[in-house]
Amino acid sequence: MSFLCTRIHFIWSTARREPWIHNAWQPRLHQHMWGILENLKSKVFVIGGVVDHVHIYCSLPATCSIAKLAETVKSNSTAFVHDELKCPFGWQEGYAAFTMSKSADDDVIQYIRNQEEHHRRRSFQEELITFLEKFEVPYDPKYVFL
Repeated sequence: MSFLCTRIHFIWSTARREPWIHNAWQPRLHQHMWGILENLKSKVFVIGGVVDHVHIYCSLPATCSIAKLAETVKSNSTAFVHDELKCPFGWQEGYAAFTMSKSADDDVIQYIRNQEEHHRRRSFQEELITFLEKFEVPYDPKYVFL
């Protein structure tokens, strides 16, 4: 038996930062992503975002890598948008993932729930750079400013 308390804050954008996530069906997309994560035995705390990116705060199951979790959610949610919603859609190739402490739950959840308000003042790129610098993750700006 394995016991794990690993929380991950994922961030990834749509391909080329296209504003493809329409308010009319965003809740269905998030609900579908939630279901994918639960099927992988991840506990989902919150999913949110805006027209060009998504934030997911969830646990990392003992049987799954960070890369596999992101890949599965991205590929299955893309298929859902194409097949069910009949919209042009795709996610960027990569993702950002940050490990979080349980003590950060309330702050992370609140941050993700306030994405619409937050992005009235700050772009996705500015937000991502802030996270990368805060967590001391080296990055090449050409991958941030596509």
